Amino acid sequence: MTDTTPPATPFHDLDAYVALPRLGSLALSPDGTRLVTGVSTLDDDGTRYVTALWELDPAGQRPARRLTRGTKGESQARFTPAGDLLFVAARPDGSDDNDDVAALWTLPAGGGEAHVLARHPGGVEGARPAETGTTVVVAASALPRAGDLAEEERLRKERKEKKVSAILHAGYPVRYWDHDLGPAAPKLYAMTLGDGGAVVSADAAAAEEEPLELRDLTPDARTHLVEASHDVAPDGSFLVTEWVVPEGRGSQRTDLVRIDLATGERVTLLAADEAVEYSAPRISPDGLSLAYVHEERSTTDRAPRPTLRVLDLASGESRPLGADWDRWPGEVRWLPDGTGLLMTADDDGRAPVFHVDARSGAVTRLTGDGAFSDLVVASDGASAYALRASYAHPAEVVRLDLASPPDGAAEVSALRGPVPRPELPGTLREVETTTAEGVRVRSWLALPHGASAQAPAPLLLWIHGGPLGSWNSWSWRWNPWLMVARGYAVLLPDPALSTGYGQEMIQRGWGRWGMEPFTDLMAATDAAVALPEIDASRTAAMGGSFGGYMANWVAGHTDRFRAIVTHASLWALDSFGPTTDASYYWAREMSPEMQGVNSPHRYVAEIRTPMLVIHGDKDYRVPVGEGLRLWYELLSASGLPQAEDGSTAHRFLYFPDENHWVLTPQHAKIWYEVVLGFLAEHVLGQEPGELPELLG
Repeated sequence: MTDTTPPATPFHDLDAYVALPRLGSLALSPDGTRLVTGVSTLDDDGTRYVTALWELDPAGQRPARRLTRGTKGESQARFTPAGDLLFVAARPDGSDDNDDVAALWTLPAGGGEAHVLARHPGGVEGARPAETGTTVVVAASALPRAGDLAEEERLRKERKEKKVSAILHAGYPVRYWDHDLGPAAPKLYAMTLGDGGAVVSADAAAAEEEPLELRDLTPDARTHLVEASHDVAPDGSFLVTEWVVPEGRGSQRTDLVRIDLATGERVTLLAADEAVEYSAPRISPDGLSLAYVHEERSTTDRAPRPTLRVLDLASGESRPLGADWDRWPGEVRWLPDGTGLLMTADDDGRAPVFHVDARSGAVTRLTGDGAFSDLVVASDGASAYALRASYAHPAEVVRLDLASPPDGAAEVSALRGPVPRPELPGTLREVETTTAEGVRVRSWLALPHGASAQAPAPLLLWIHGGPLGSWNSWSWRWNPWLMVARGYAVLLPDPALSTGYGQEMIQRGWGRWGMEPFTDLMAATDAAVALPEIDASRTAAMGGSFGGYMANWVAGHTDRFRAIVTHASLWALDSFGPTTDASYYWAREMSPEMQGVNSPHRYVAEIRTPMLVIHGDKDYRVPVGEGLRLWYELLSASGLPQAEDGSTAHRFLYFPDENHWVLTPQHAKIWYEVVLGFLAEHVLGQEPGELPELLG
């Protein structure tokens, strides 16, 4: 008889796991009565995720309700001053047959059907309304030869019909993460709403009007706004944006510039140089000051050092905030009265919310456990809202009571959201150790239910990417609970180079990737296998990106693990450096000497552990050449014994259409199936199982 008992948790079944809904983003209405989040769910075919907008009650009383149902999803939710909801979506509106191009849509505050507010031939990428007034700043990508939107549409149509995809570059970079740059480049446009910032005017026929006109604010932008963030002054009179400037020899810097929204006049506020650059502008509520991140650029000897500063826009004087605070600033939001700011930052395996006093610069921690993101602050300053996640649960919407801070902790309450927490197949704890040089290294350890001294669990060391990062928040892509559901204990350590432990922890590993980061990882592993719940004889290691680099380094420097999984990994640093999508950044750290000392490929002959190599062809951050070279050199030069026919225990899982992360649901499922099968064979000693049917 077939067992029809459902799995104990969604993590015991990959189909159930990929079908779990995922939350992201927050928007709060001006009057503080409506809170909107995005919920991504699997489509009917199970081949992609579609995001819908849901409304939550900020008071936590009413249940969440769904607002949108587009077949291709909605994103970038924002409220206008009048309370109308803006969002970006590609959906039919009856105006033409070009439904694949995203437009700016609106749901009027007073109810009614959604309708298009603005279109762009290249697709609208986002919109940011001013808090007061009538101005909305719209982001979209445009062809440099197009003088207006009509010409833009003609050129795009002709390129498509004649199947021209060629791009002529005159500078650097030429691609980013998983997409080519050019010939179109990001631009910013201004759009004017009705009186009081309303989408629909008093005219009853307003809903039948043509989409609003977009006025080009950055006609000379080429690659200046690629991945650049910006902020709009509350009164809608100007914006401040990051402005990427080529500086020769394949490098670039980031300035901060002010753009007048009425005239388009642009003024450089802060010009970067070889020592510093600037990012993350946030304009104060009165429009007189600018909070921003001042970053000391890295060199071969010195790690980057970002700090929070405030610029007086009238005098040009700048001063630091939290000058003695040894953490890196994350998201920053002004409080409505301008007396302080809320800020997230990695801290000891978490990412709490901090209060920063705008005068003294004093930093006070407001929240406890969890990693907070997507901060929004109510207009009265009495509360803020955020997404909170941790390795104990995925993102959920919470309210922060700001009545008592900054002297004390903020009260944090989970709201009635659209997605409950999934049940976990184990428990979470922290593990700490001290290295031989006296440095504290902490880790998360996810243990399966039932692990004990009588039934110890095999250990999986999972190494984070970055390398400047931390295991502090839930990841749908790198989820330890899928392994825990199969009986593994998963160790998530933060070695040298990890954020949230002070500048010295980062500096320890800077330019020394194979030194302190490696010894820290081994120290963390030693601490874990010393626990009675862990089977020290059955261990494996895995990681992606920089974590994949470390997995490769581990493979060439120890035989303690039974299997190693390396995803999107750096193998030969001399080939990675010039071919990644931002070579100038890595060149600041990777001198020829650093590459020679720290490159894993130099130790291929020492690799005697079976390795599973995984790479996507659309990975531009760690180009697929790294995976291809690693695979060939494992077969041709590693120390793992080969059979008479030349076959080995090494394996290569290749995704022609995936990027750095492997994001599509069915490919993610295959990823986990192959990884779990590889580990079961080499760590658990099981017979090789059947490969996923769809692999052919």
